[in-house]
Amino acid sequence: MDRAFQRAKILSDHLLQSNSSQIISTNACLSYCPPELNELYDFDIKEMRKLLDGHNVQDRDWLFNLIVQSKLFNPKKAGEKVFISPDYNQSMEQQREMTMKRISYLLERGVFQGWLTAKGVEAELTKLALLEVVNMFDHSLAIKLGVHFFLWGGAIQFFGTKRHHDKWLRDTENYVVKGCFSMTELGHGSNVRGIETVTTYDSNTGEFVINTLCESAQKYWIGGAANHATHTVVFSQLEINGKNQGVHAFICQIRDEDGNICPNIQIADCGHKIGLNGVDNGRLWFDNVRIPRENLLNSVADVSPNGEYLSAIKDPDQRFAAFMAPLTSGRVTIAASAVYISKIGLAIAIRYALSRRAFSISPKWPETLLLDYPSHQRRLLPLLAKTYAMSLATNYLKMIYVNRTPQSNKTIHVVSSALKAAHTWHNMRTLQECREACGGQGLKTENHVGHLKSEFDVQSTFEGDNNVLMQQVSKALLAEYIAAKTRNNSFKGLGLEHMNKPCPVIPSQLASSILRSSQFQMDAFCLRERDLLSRFALEVSQHQARGQSKEYAFILSYQLAEDLGRAFSDRLILQTFIESEATVSEGSLKHVLGLLRSLYALICLEEDAAFLRYAYLSTDNDAAVRKEVKQLCSEVRPHALALVSSFGIPDGFLSPIAFNWIDANSWSSAHQ
Repeated sequence: MDRAFQRAKILSDHLLQSNSSQIISTNACLSYCPPELNELYDFDIKEMRKLLDGHNVQDRDWLFNLIVQSKLFNPKKAGEKVFISPDYNQSMEQQREMTMKRISYLLERGVFQGWLTAKGVEAELTKLALLEVVNMFDHSLAIKLGVHFFLWGGAIQFFGTKRHHDKWLRDTENYVVKGCFSMTELGHGSNVRGIETVTTYDSNTGEFVINTLCESAQKYWIGGAANHATHTVVFSQLEINGKNQGVHAFICQIRDEDGNICPNIQIADCGHKIGLNGVDNGRLWFDNVRIPRENLLNSVADVSPNGEYLSAIKDPDQRFAAFMAPLTSGRVTIAASAVYISKIGLAIAIRYALSRRAFSISPKWPETLLLDYPSHQRRLLPLLAKTYAMSLATNYLKMIYVNRTPQSNKTIHVVSSALKAAHTWHNMRTLQECREACGGQGLKTENHVGHLKSEFDVQSTFEGDNNVLMQQVSKALLAEYIAAKTRNNSFKGLGLEHMNKPCPVIPSQLASSILRSSQFQMDAFCLRERDLLSRFALEVSQHQARGQSKEYAFILSYQLAEDLGRAFSDRLILQTFIESEATVSEGSLKHVLGLLRSLYALICLEEDAAFLRYAYLSTDNDAAVRKEVKQLCSEVRPHALALVSSFGIPDGFLSPIAFNWIDANSWSSAHQ
């Protein structure tokens, strides 16, 4: 009781300010002030959006409006605004059925028209743009569409030939057939070559026979398999006359048109997940499942009626690479998806920080806006600059993808691997920082940011584990290095042409004008990349000289491989930023882009320990970089609202705390 009395006395003294006659006067109630009243737009946000989106702006807005108009997308009023978002309070089963209802709604309105049957660059860009819009509403819906159109449909397009295209593509586009993609197994994910499903050929009946020979061979995480898919593309080892010809792809029906599971196939549910519960991930087992010979997707290899294996590509490694090359579409869409979700998180957190106040610098002054605190700027604005940079890099990736040729497959594989990893890691970091920057409001599902973390966490590991993808990037760079040095040739491709030039020299003193120079920034990034590539090649060769195999030598050099993968990604992103900036005429838009580019470049210099570890920067220069980052944040601050408004995200796709959060949390709003 004495302790309780003491605490009560302290509290009483605090409230009475040690003077029993002086009671604290209450402040006037807080009111919401729209940031648009005080923030200036110094550049054309429509032009900025065109630069960021890159293509199909009108098509995006058409689909935004189509989604907002329907009650299927769960509109809810908060204050004077209506926001749309999936109902995550629904059961897993309810979320899955809502996903299919939304697909039907979009199908009836022609959203998917031409997604598999139209040809050309414009058709592909339209499909990518519309998928990005869907993804901004619900990741589950986007994944269901991605599996059906890009994986199942894409496998038929790229692995199949005319007979498959004629039979399957239009029915897939119209959802007469519902497809899924059975590659991943319980025992093998990234290592596709090691999958254990086995397919043999019966020349007596002209059929392939698919078998799951052990539990680790069960197909796992197959989106669409648990409830809705009627067909799947099965990736399997193909054995012909006792010889393993490697991984091939087969079309297999798993359900009839009434939804009944086909004979000799077993299907189980993967169960509840931390996110994506609108996707029915399932597991598949095959027990002597027979399919027609024509169901082999035969663009790379075929089997004759009498059982002869036929392929123009004799080398098994090249044949496997030909099978994997078309699968880059998944990494392209994921890289773009991650950037757009980062935009949502930043738009919400920055708008909130432009209207939420906390503490006063002086008793006579009003409380300070969160974004006017230098520490809050330092938390959010470098992430904003990175998101801008990655948005421009994504446009580059999409353009090389839709204009792909057999000669560009290697470049697309390396670039998509690097950007998929870099962008999805960035997205998770951005969402976490935005969640924290929104305080307790960031915990509410209706405010999106916190829940988006669990919905998009999977992007770090599906369609290629990020760490494995970065190792593939480093391995590809090492191969280019060895080829150039062995043949005494110049470097060509993957942006490595800078290796043909003299090694850049970093000035001993870095003034602000130098730090903001695009030439200095590229020099610093190229110096890091070329030095790390040389160090990586040397370390691998030293391990080999001590008797280690090439593969194990690479594994032992993982630290340099990780550093090199990051250096490649950062340099590529900066390079595309500079190229995009060069297309903009002199003026306020170009000025703001210059600020963002410098902030992106310098935050990369500050965050990567390699610049100090390998003495690319002195400690004094590192301190100069850190100081300049702070200054750039303060210069970007006045443009913050315009920069997030340039994302072109409709209000309904954001959340209550991005707008009048007081009205949205009022008693009347709670009971409307």
